[in-house]
Amino acid sequence: MEKPNTQHSVTSQIPTLWVLIAYGSLAFPLAGAFIALQVIVPTYYAQSLGLSLSAIGGILLAARLWDLFTDPVVGYLSDRTPARWGRRKAWVVGSAPLIAASVWLLFNPPLSAGNNFLLLSTLAIYVAGTMSIVPMNAWGAELSESYHQRSRISGVRVIFGLAGTLIALLLVDNSDSESLADSLFAITILTVAGLAISVPFAAVVVPDQAKVDKQGNSLREAISLLSRPSPFRRLLLAFLFNGLGNAIPATLFLLYVTHVLEEPAIAGLMLFGYFVCSALSVPIWVALSRRWGKHRSWCIAVMGSCAFFCIAPFLGSGDVLLYGIVVIGTGLMIGADLALPSAINGDLIEWDALENNRRRPGLFFALWGTASKLAYALAVGLMFPALELAGFDATISNAADDVRLLAVLYAAPSLLFKAAAIAMMWRFPIDEAEHKRIRAALDARGI
Repeated sequence: MEKPNTQHSVTSQIPTLWVLIAYGSLAFPLAGAFIALQVIVPTYYAQSLGLSLSAIGGILLAARLWDLFTDPVVGYLSDRTPARWGRRKAWVVGSAPLIAASVWLLFNPPLSAGNNFLLLSTLAIYVAGTMSIVPMNAWGAELSESYHQRSRISGVRVIFGLAGTLIALLLVDNSDSESLADSLFAITILTVAGLAISVPFAAVVVPDQAKVDKQGNSLREAISLLSRPSPFRRLLLAFLFNGLGNAIPATLFLLYVTHVLEEPAIAGLMLFGYFVCSALSVPIWVALSRRWGKHRSWCIAVMGSCAFFCIAPFLGSGDVLLYGIVVIGTGLMIGADLALPSAINGDLIEWDALENNRRRPGLFFALWGTASKLAYALAVGLMFPALELAGFDATISNAADDVRLLAVLYAAPSLLFKAAAIAMMWRFPIDEAEHKRIRAALDARGI
C-alpha cells in the first residue's frame, strides 16, 4: 500500500478560529505603523522638519531599494531555519523588539533631524519589518493548501490589519505640525503595545510545521524565477503595477486634501472612512471569489477603483462631498486588493512544486514583499521630486497651475498602472480548476 501523504493532510486542514485570530493579530501593529510610515512620515518630515520633497523621495526610495537585497535574504534564511525552532515563528518573534525600536526612532525624531537621520531610521524600520513580514506571509500560506481556505486566511489577516490602520487613523490630527507629531507618538505606543500582545499570542497558538525545499531557495533561484515567463512573474508584475496605482494617491493624500481641497482637517475622517469601507468589503470580495475566481474578482474590483478614481483630477477647493464619494467607492473596491492577490500567490507554491520540483514559500513571499514595498518607494521617489521640479512647495500656498498638477499626479498615473494590472490578470491561467488539477498531480506523486 502506498504511504499516505501526511504533509498534505496536515496543511490542507481548515485552521481553527483561534489559529486564525492568533495569526491575523500579527497584522494589527504592523498596519498601524505602515499607514503612518506611508501617509504621515513623508509629509511630516517635509512640512515640520523642513526637508525637501526631492530629498525625502530619494531617501525613501533608496531605503526601499535596499529591500531588493534583504527580502530574498530573509526568505532564504527563513526557509533554512531549523523546524524545531519554528521556521517562521522564530523570525516573527525575534523581529518584534527591532520593529518597536525602529518605529520609536523614526516616528519621534528630534527637531534637528536631517537627511541622514531619515535615511538611517528608515533603513532600520524596513529591515526589521522585512524580518517579520516575509516569514509571516509564508506562514499564512502554509496553514492550508486549499484554494479557498487561503483566501479565508488572507482575509482574516487583512481584517486585523485594517483594524490596526483604523485605530491608528483615529489618532491622527493634521491641524498643525505639533498635532501631527503627537499623532506619530500615539501610533508609536499603539505599535509597541500591539507587538507585545500579538506576537506571544501567535507564537503559542499558531502551528509552524511546514516543510520546504532548501535546495531551491537562493538568490540565484530567485533571479532564474524572475528571468523567464511564468504565472508567478505575471502575477508579481501585476501586483507591482496595481500597488503603484494604490501607493501614489496614498503618498500624496495629505498634500491633496491640504492644497487641492483646501480642507486639511478632513484627512483623518476621510482615511478612516476609506479603511472602514475596505474592512467591510474584504469578506464580500472573498465570498465573490468563490463564484468568480480570485483573479477575475480582483480585476473587477480594480476596474471599479478606476471608475471612481476618474473623478479625482477634476476636484478643487471645497469639493469634499464629491471626494467622499471617491473615498467610499475606492475603499469598497480595495478589499479585493488586500485579500486576493496574496492568496493567489499562495496557490503558486503548488504550481512551483509541480513545474519546478521546488517548494519555497519563503522565496515567493520575499519577492512578493519586495514588490509591495517597491511600489510605495517608487511612489514617493517619483512623485515628490516631480512636484518639486514643477515648482510645488509643501510649506506654502501654491499657484493654481501647481495645485492642478498635484491633482492630476494624484490620480492619472494610478489609472494607467491599474489598467496595466487588469490587462495582465484577466486571463490568468491558475484558477480553481487548474489549482485542483495541480494539487491532484502532486498528490499522485506523493508530494
